[in-house]
Amino acid sequence: MTKGNINVSVENIFPLIKKFLYSDHEIFLRELISNATDATLKLKHLTSIGDAKVEYGNPKIEVKIDKEGKKLHIIDQGLGMTSDEVEKYINQVAFSGAEEFLDKYKDSAKDSGIIGHFGLGFYSAFMVAEKVEIITKSFKDEPAAHWTCDGSPEFTLEASDKTERGTEIILHIAEDSTEFLKENRIKELLLKYNKFMPIPIKFGTKEVNDPDFTPKTTKDKDGKETTEPHKQITVDNIINNPNPAWTKQPADLKEEDYKGFYHELYPMQFEEPLFNIHLNVDYPFNLTGILYFPKMGQDLNIQKDKIQLYQNQVYVTDNVEGIVPEFLTMLRGVIDSPDIPLNVSRSYLQADGAVKKISSYITRKVADKLKSLFNNNREDFEAKWNDIKIVIEYGMLSEDKFFEKADAFALYPTVDGKYFTYEELFNKLKANQTDKDGKLVILYTSDKDAQHSYIESAKAKGYEVLLLDSPIVSHLIQKLESTKENVTFARVDGDHVNNLIKKDETTISKLDEDQTKALDELLKEVIPSEKFMVQLEAMDSNESPFTITQPEFMRRMKEMQATGGGGGMNMFGSMPEMYNLVVNTNSELVSEILNTKTKKKQERLVTQSLDLARLSQGLLKGEELTNFIKRSYEMIK
Repeated sequence: MTKGNINVSVENIFPLIKKFLYSDHEIFLRELISNATDATLKLKHLTSIGDAKVEYGNPKIEVKIDKEGKKLHIIDQGLGMTSDEVEKYINQVAFSGAEEFLDKYKDSAKDSGIIGHFGLGFYSAFMVAEKVEIITKSFKDEPAAHWTCDGSPEFTLEASDKTERGTEIILHIAEDSTEFLKENRIKELLLKYNKFMPIPIKFGTKEVNDPDFTPKTTKDKDGKETTEPHKQITVDNIINNPNPAWTKQPADLKEEDYKGFYHELYPMQFEEPLFNIHLNVDYPFNLTGILYFPKMGQDLNIQKDKIQLYQNQVYVTDNVEGIVPEFLTMLRGVIDSPDIPLNVSRSYLQADGAVKKISSYITRKVADKLKSLFNNNREDFEAKWNDIKIVIEYGMLSEDKFFEKADAFALYPTVDGKYFTYEELFNKLKANQTDKDGKLVILYTSDKDAQHSYIESAKAKGYEVLLLDSPIVSHLIQKLESTKENVTFARVDGDHVNNLIKKDETTISKLDEDQTKALDELLKEVIPSEKFMVQLEAMDSNESPFTITQPEFMRRMKEMQATGGGGGMNMFGSMPEMYNLVVNTNSELVSEILNTKTKKKQERLVTQSLDLARLSQGLLKGEELTNFIKRSYEMIK
């Protein structure tokens, strides 16, 4: 029996481990199972290259709770350790078993998925245990070893009578950590961190129907049939899926496999995903995974942090910021990469060049998949557009490379349900919607119902009106205007349609100079100048007499500020709502107002007309709406 001190550079590493090294005590189980997995995968590799003359078999990892003894056991059938290796890897914390192993076998082990932090990962056990034992037997023909430590730098190391290959770690759970002796708590942790570990994990047993048993059916004298109960057998309860979908080749998976895996990841999600993107790259970094587009609609605040990050099938985090571009954090799925640098607890990402390359790759892969979906089945892509556009538009705003690629598949729907790519839209509109200065004006609405009368005015002139109703549309059109040449976007209610797309032809006013002046003075007296800027326009006589519009620039700035448009736009958010009132000097109503004999009746007609225009814009509320209704009844008596 050996006694000694653990070789660490501080007097006592354990309080440090408990306080600083690991932020979350529950990850001790993940670390110990990761080590058990590493030990098993190492053995698999050594047997495959002939360096271990033993039978690999079908090893598993077992987690057992001993409530009475207040112990938790983690047992593997991996390569085990000799006494010398325990001394080296456990007692001398500065070494890492996995690093030395990889160094020795770096060429042949490159593709065998071996990684680990044996050493510091093991010491996470002391976050929850007052004493830890290791009973281990190496695959080499050497005696088993039994190591014990009570959380001080002192340990004992002696021979053991263990005969089976592998390692058993026994945690004597501390008084402040008895939650880890509860079955449900351990099951919860295994499902959180180890659900897709590559080695089967046994946690207890379960009763299942015996597959070799066929129940007999007998008849009594009255002909009534009775079937004997199915025979039950006890089997290992394997809590994980060692071969999840992302570890397989896309060619080996069908659509139902992808959907099945989605529901395995999100058991409480009842809606099917719209489509998936299988990531699979081994150069210049190693990354696999599956991303799913869920049904999203218009909600920018959809729950993020649904993508799970794994390292060789070990769950690390669901905060993938920095690895996945921000616009894709609204997606769901799994990313697995041994090349993502993690700190010693495998929990927090460190920013470096590899992560940026991975982020760029994911962006490119998503763009390529969207393009192929669009090219292969445009009709289906159009049908899903409303459910995915928020991600694509967000990506176009935030990632320049994605913006460039999105030209091939980003859609611009019209109010009539037609869908155009930008190029198709440009070619469709340029003949009719280019103004007198040679600029293409793209008309759009954000609300088909609220802006219906404006849409109809535009359509009467043969103009197309887009339906752009996502919450970030103001930001998006700003970006499009700054990157596309000689193009401007105008919301249909931003001005009278003649002013939105100015042509060379002009309409002559029916009013002479005196009448125009009289009308202007009357309107200034009746219409509140703090809310409305009055514009007298000569238009077709059948156009609306009074039309309320909101200046495009001001409205857009306010919208952009409302959806996070940056500090420079705060000034617009605090400005009062200002509208233009476009008065058609050629309308019959305007002539009638001017020809009305009494000033009081003139003012009444102007107020009523203004209120009708406000009503069409949803701007008439409260007392003003009540007065309008009352006045309307009086006028039709």
